[in-house]
Amino acid sequence: MKTIAKLLCGVALAAVAVAPASAKDLNKVGISVGLLGNPFFVATIKGIEDAARKINPNVEVPAVKKAQAAGIVVAAFDVSAPGADVTVMTNNVKAGEAACQYLVDQTGGKGDYVILNGPASSSILERVKGCKDVLAKHPDIKILSDDQNAEGSRDGGLKVFQSLLTRFDKIDAVFAINDPTAIGAQLAAKQLNRSEFIFTAVDGAPDIEKELSSGTSMIKASASQDPYVMAGQSLQMAAEVLAGKKPAEATVLLDPQLITAENLKDYKGWTAAR
Repeated sequence: MKTIAKLLCGVALAAVAVAPASAKDLNKVGISVGLLGNPFFVATIKGIEDAARKINPNVEVPAVKKAQAAGIVVAAFDVSAPGADVTVMTNNVKAGEAACQYLVDQTGGKGDYVILNGPASSSILERVKGCKDVLAKHPDIKILSDDQNAEGSRDGGLKVFQSLLTRFDKIDAVFAINDPTAIGAQLAAKQLNRSEFIFTAVDGAPDIEKELSSGTSMIKASASQDPYVMAGQSLQMAAEVLAGKKPAEATVLLDPQLITAENLKDYKGWTAAR
């Protein structure tokens, strides 16, 4: 059977499908993501595979690294992609707002804050914007640093926060743009025997579930994403475009859930059975 659809899933371009002159069936899906060691991308792949098989139980799902050069419909997830026909992503502004509102509540709306920034993707920029929007409402909060790129990784969080800890004698709260950054930064704090601050982040990854349940972590909350739903919904929307149906909304923003030790038992995480 002729290959009709291909979906490329990743950080910049999430999904692509052959643009049909008339309605077509979904027969083949290709997926390309970031590191498969990252549980976020593992969950996105499962979300796409499950959604694809609901549409066509016999669909092929090979892994591909890039879309074919021409005649494609683009469906993005996780971050926006210029020119994408459909996009499904977390409402990252709300994620930043939720994470930083937690910090504000815990510090009484005052203190010295650090924002551990990351690569300049749409999702990261929006998280930082949401955080800053909340902090701007509180004149007694001082942002000590907000421009250091910790690369969205544990190693980056470790290195950047080590540097910041040597620069600043007092820090009250830290917002990290994702969970790996927060975990790396917490390690830096432990190495330097600093514990006067708390962290929040964005993701809701399995490692953060462990941190929140430990009772000893400096990481107190994470605004969670649902990569399974995100990726699966992008596939469903791409299939509708492929079938000649125009989506009611080209961009769908999924609301984050702020998870803490108190509500962790109700959280359906990335590795939960679906």
